[in-house]
Amino acid sequence: MTGTGRSFPETLEGRQLDEALAYGILRLTLGVNIFLHGATRLFSGVGGFVSATVEQLSRTPLPEASVRIFATALPFLEAAVGLAILIGLWTRWALAGGALLMAALVFGTALRSDWATLGIQMVYAVVYFLLLMFRAHDRFSLDRILGDG
Repeated sequence: MTGTGRSFPETLEGRQLDEALAYGILRLTLGVNIFLHGATRLFSGVGGFVSATVEQLSRTPLPEASVRIFATALPFLEAAVGLAILIGLWTRWALAGGALLMAALVFGTALRSDWATLGIQMVYAVVYFLLLMFRAHDRFSLDRILGDG
C-alpha cells in the first residue's frame, strides 16, 4: 500500500505502467526461454547434449575435458539463471551471469566459425544488455516484493 491507499500496481499510470509491463514481459520471455534451454536438456539427459557439444567443438583448440565440463554444467546453469530471471529473483546477478554464459557460448561458436548461430547469440546478448540496463523498470518481480529491486 502507498500513502494514497491504493495498492502498488494501481499506482503505476500511463508511461510508467507501459515501461513496467514491457520490461516484465521481456524478462518473463527471456526467463522462460533460458529456463527451458536448461530444463529440456536436463530432462532429456545431459549425456547426449555433452556428447554433441564435444563433437561440435572437436575441431577447435579447446581441450575436450574443458568442453565436457562446461557442457555438463551448462544445462544446470541455464535452468538456474532462467528460473531466477523468470521470477525476478536476484535479477541483476542472474542477468549478469546469463550474459557471461552467453559470452562463453559466443566464444565457442566463433571458434567453430558458426556465424549464423553466433548472430542469434548476439541477439540474446542484446536482450541481456537491455534488461540489465533498464532494470529500474522492473516492477513485477520477487526482487521488488522483497525490497531488493
